[in-house]
Amino acid sequence: MQPTSTILVALMPKARDMEIARLFGWYRIPMKSAPKILRVDYIAFYQTADFGADRGGRIERYAPVSGVELTTRAELFRNEPDHPRAREYYYKIQIGALQSLPEPILAGKWRRFLFIYTNGRQFRTAKTIRDLAITGAEHKIFWQALRERGQAFETAALPDAAGSDSSAELLFLLGNLSLSNLDLS
Repeated sequence: MQPTSTILVALMPKARDMEIARLFGWYRIPMKSAPKILRVDYIAFYQTADFGADRGGRIERYAPVSGVELTTRAELFRNEPDHPRAREYYYKIQIGALQSLPEPILAGKWRRFLFIYTNGRQFRTAKTIRDLAITGAEHKIFWQALRERGQAFETAALPDAAGSDSSAELLFLLGNLSLSNLDLS
């Protein structure tokens, strides 16, 4: 991880989801609640109370991001075809091996958030989630670089001049504009 690496801190709602990430190398985010920019170098996981009193409310693990695709929950969980959200779209974030932090990043007073962007320098030195914040002159530079990544990714997903178009590409773009109704199950 480089000091300038971009990192998305995401909610890991259930211990079962961490096992999926560890064993199968992916993490899911409902399209309707996804952050605008998913093209990052790493994803870090904020563990909820589901991990237990001694492991919840902290970031212990992260992984490199190798790709993003749009799919349905039914495709992700083929053994749950009748799930109420089976037909809803999710971003499947493909990740490399989970890595553990030497010391966890604790929640402190920040216990409710969906996603946080940070860089490698902040992530490596943070003791609490508040320490992940990028401030000062670096803040403007970081957000501009993040926006440029998002625009490049969206442009690459647009239909080409030959008219090839798919509903998945359109839904991807619409999903990047939609931030509502978080339900990660």
